[in-house]
Amino acid sequence: MSTERPAPNPLHHDGVDATIESDAYLAKRTLRSGSAGWVLLAGLGVSYVISGDYAGWNNGLAQGGWGGLAIAAVIIAGMYLAMVLGMAEMSSALPAAGGGYTFARRALGPWGGYATGIAILIEYSIAPAAIATFIGGYVQSLGLFGITDGWWVYLFVYALFIGIHLTGAGEALKAMFVITAIALVGLVIFAIFAVGKFDVHNLTDIAATDAVGASSWLPHGYLGIWAAVPFAIWFFLAIEGVPLAAEEAREPEKNVPRGIIVAMLMLVVTGATVFFLAPGAVGAQAMSTSGNPLVEALGDGTASKVVNYIGLAGLVASFFSIMYAYSRQTFALSRAGYLPKSLSVTNARKAPVLALIVPGVIGFALSLTGKGAMLLNMAVFGAALSYVLMMISHIVLRRREPDMPRPYRTPGGIVTTSFALVIACIAVVATFLVDPKAAGLTLAAFAAFLVYFGVYSRHHLVANSPDEEFAALADAERDLQ
Repeated sequence: MSTERPAPNPLHHDGVDATIESDAYLAKRTLRSGSAGWVLLAGLGVSYVISGDYAGWNNGLAQGGWGGLAIAAVIIAGMYLAMVLGMAEMSSALPAAGGGYTFARRALGPWGGYATGIAILIEYSIAPAAIATFIGGYVQSLGLFGITDGWWVYLFVYALFIGIHLTGAGEALKAMFVITAIALVGLVIFAIFAVGKFDVHNLTDIAATDAVGASSWLPHGYLGIWAAVPFAIWFFLAIEGVPLAAEEAREPEKNVPRGIIVAMLMLVVTGATVFFLAPGAVGAQAMSTSGNPLVEALGDGTASKVVNYIGLAGLVASFFSIMYAYSRQTFALSRAGYLPKSLSVTNARKAPVLALIVPGVIGFALSLTGKGAMLLNMAVFGAALSYVLMMISHIVLRRREPDMPRPYRTPGGIVTTSFALVIACIAVVATFLVDPKAAGLTLAAFAAFLVYFGVYSRHHLVANSPDEEFAALADAERDLQ
């Protein structure tokens, strides 16, 4: 006897059309639950970001000098801390694989949920491409395997880590944890040897320009602080992906908030360490154009060679983990019908096959440009836009559903997330200030996705997907009231 649920006529609500899919449909689109506790989730959060300690952030020195990047970093760290506290609350109340999309879907409806999910997906699809170019640079600088052309490296890392992810979440998360631990050891080694080379005068060796407010601390003036914002984001970019593991976590309502908060606190420490010691060792000017800042800060010697090899592990850790994030965001959007439904089908190991492969192919194609800084800015645009929408979601949910069960509550409530919202809006504008072309191209891609939703996918949603059911439950409760 069949256990499949019959599909009724389409349901129309909020300007979209949805159907109830069969049990067989959902059975083909399930993840393995109970794969991670809070320690693995904290490791996942650090893994997302740790490549930002090894490369990328230092390009902000060319935009704002050490002082400008320092001010931007403090502001951005505050934004991320406030945002993480808000996301910890929402993830405890709405634990599903959609992460930010799930939160926004409940708060802002189908259009808001889709827009948030796509902004996150753009971030997570492009960030690995930027990291792949940094990995290529590290491999070439190490002279590994005689490789001189970066695209071979990009192809290898994409193929290798997609393959590992296809073995299942539990195995992938454990592998990420080990790689991340190695990368953290590299940062400790760097700090031990760099602290003896530190000279405070090296922080201000970029010559002051004639910009308004320019000084030795702010060589590019006040505007340089704003221009440095996208690079300060690189210290924390993608930590918001921890809730995407909610369906694969044990007791997600407890472990996801704990994991994301612990990860954030660790990243504040690691980011501050490299930000002070690397420019302090050889000068902000030298660091501003370096493709391998921690190694160049240590100069020649055994320590720099060790950090160089371990730095490769740091880049791999973020590449590997963000690949996990883009697959889960694609999976959730596809399962609910916002993206083609074939993207959410899982294999025998409960890994979403096409959700791993298709964004990976797109990322590999982008990596072939070799323009890591441009790709970084594109990823930051998607991230900052998603932050705006997620913080609005927290505020809306607090106002509209004050009695919704929340195992964890954000300290400060909407005041905390309102602060994050304001800074996120500033960050969106800052991406245009640094690279208008990159931000413009990303905005165009975002608009194209919205057109796809408006024309096609909003008429083909899945009413009984977990994320849609969260929203339907809220709608039903409001109707009863």
